[in-house]
Amino acid sequence: MNRSQLRRLKREVGPLENELIDAYAAGGVSRRNFLVRGSVLGLSVATMGSLISACGGDDDTASPDGTSAPDATSAPDATSAPDATDAPAPPAGEIQQGGTLRIASQRPGSPLDPVAMDNIGSYTPVVQSFEYLCGKGEGAALAPMLAESWSPNDDGSVWTFKLRAGVKWHKGGDFTSADVVAALGRLAGANLSASITPDSVKAIDDLTVEVNLINADGQFPYLVSPYNPQASMTPADYELGTLFDQRPDGTGAFILDTYDIATGATYKPNKDWWGGVPYLDGLEILFSDDNATQINGLLGDQADAVIQFAVSDADALFNNDQVTVESIRGAGHRQIWFNVREGTFSGENGAKIREAVALGIDRQALIDQVLQGRGDIGNDHPIAPVYEFWDSSQPQIERDVERAKALLDEAGVPGLAITMHAPDLQEIPLLAEFVQSQLKDIGMDITLNVESTATFYDRWCKVYDSTTPPAGCDGGEEFGIVDYGNRGTPDRYLVAAYATGEWNSAHYLSEEFNAAVKAYQATVDLPSRKEAIKPVQQIAHDDRPYVIPYFYNTLTAYKKNVQGIISTGLGHYYCGKAGFTA
Repeated sequence: MNRSQLRRLKREVGPLENELIDAYAAGGVSRRNFLVRGSVLGLSVATMGSLISACGGDDDTASPDGTSAPDATSAPDATSAPDATDAPAPPAGEIQQGGTLRIASQRPGSPLDPVAMDNIGSYTPVVQSFEYLCGKGEGAALAPMLAESWSPNDDGSVWTFKLRAGVKWHKGGDFTSADVVAALGRLAGANLSASITPDSVKAIDDLTVEVNLINADGQFPYLVSPYNPQASMTPADYELGTLFDQRPDGTGAFILDTYDIATGATYKPNKDWWGGVPYLDGLEILFSDDNATQINGLLGDQADAVIQFAVSDADALFNNDQVTVESIRGAGHRQIWFNVREGTFSGENGAKIREAVALGIDRQALIDQVLQGRGDIGNDHPIAPVYEFWDSSQPQIERDVERAKALLDEAGVPGLAITMHAPDLQEIPLLAEFVQSQLKDIGMDITLNVESTATFYDRWCKVYDSTTPPAGCDGGEEFGIVDYGNRGTPDRYLVAAYATGEWNSAHYLSEEFNAAVKAYQATVDLPSRKEAIKPVQQIAHDDRPYVIPYFYNTLTAYKKNVQGIISTGLGHYYCGKAGFTA
């Protein structure tokens, strides 16, 4: 260990960064987790490289607690994605200038409102043009995007972002701190209402923004990154409710040219993009509600890439030597929701029914049969095993058919008949069929209503501005399955689906849970976060407003002659450095 170099580097950063450096130097944090956490705190790649060199390196395969990190389960023919999805672009000689990249994608399930969009079909077309302060780095790490750097104060309650100079809007004019202040101000009344107020954000100068949080949050940069899709940067005069297709703009590598919700969207390259002139002459996004159609399009040369697909439809992709398949182990999951505020699943008897459902499903069988082994088991909370602070000591719920039957009897509803609603999205219809079959074993009679994503989300949250506590999502059905994509941190799940009403289809309200989430978000080091997450997991598990059977590996595929795509596992494809090889 080069102690003099280490001391010099530590003098250049703040207290939170020094705590992380000390933990890494002492062997309490793996190299991988040091890189992820360092990126969130705003340490540059060069600084982290120097720190790793000063410390002499470490075993990259160790988990933060010194045990082997859990492996993603995959079938023999699956191709694992490289960790470095934000690696430098291949040399220009390997990618040809020109060509149009055709991307098969889920049809948008809602209008293209950058602030209010809620599904991967909407994310995909919007993020080709609108960008974030922080981008996707290696693995779960963050990387500079519109912000070149960022740093917290001593307790993580104030974050300062230094913006990239020379960024231009597609419609003309410079991207400045005024745009960030306005964009975050709009989000303060919506997506980021739990983190900031309209007065929280101020411009220090044209390229510096200071964000004062309502509560300290050691992971706030994730909330202004692609892992919080609604937090893209929009122009200062962009009003709430403005739709991207009606007023296209952005700072990204591609400019929207045409849009038709029935067929797709086309883009032309932004030759003034801050990242350089794209290789591609254009992008074409091809919409379809049917995953098999998207896959057949790739195999039949009608598409060059499929942004996300279910393993149940994909044997031909795994067995095709002209296709690259990436499997991203993450925190994406399917959530079985219950309305716990009123109706069948409310009150003391409702709690028994919810527990019966949790005990009635066979989670490992779902992973084996629906995901073909590509996923991690869920325990009715959204903290995935992939997170470094996941509490593995919590007992895993196991199937118990007899106990589940007894609970239905105690609740007075043996043979409960009810409709389960689900979107026709990837593997979810198959999951719904298996859940229906498994719960038949405990006496439940479930009728399935599987429908297009174009109409399903009204079943989930019919209105988003209800004033009935918890204010926000309301008017949906009382029982169903909904999709949640991968996030680099669970904060968005915890806040939007549990602690506020924004996506809270369960209408769950718990001050104890909300307090536990705030305590977790205020942590700034790994040991504290590991302790703080325990009550979050336990309360969510015990109250059970949702059953979360598994966390799935996100699958994406593209032709062998396509390189340079960056995928987040959340419906984002970044193609500014992508192109075709010879």
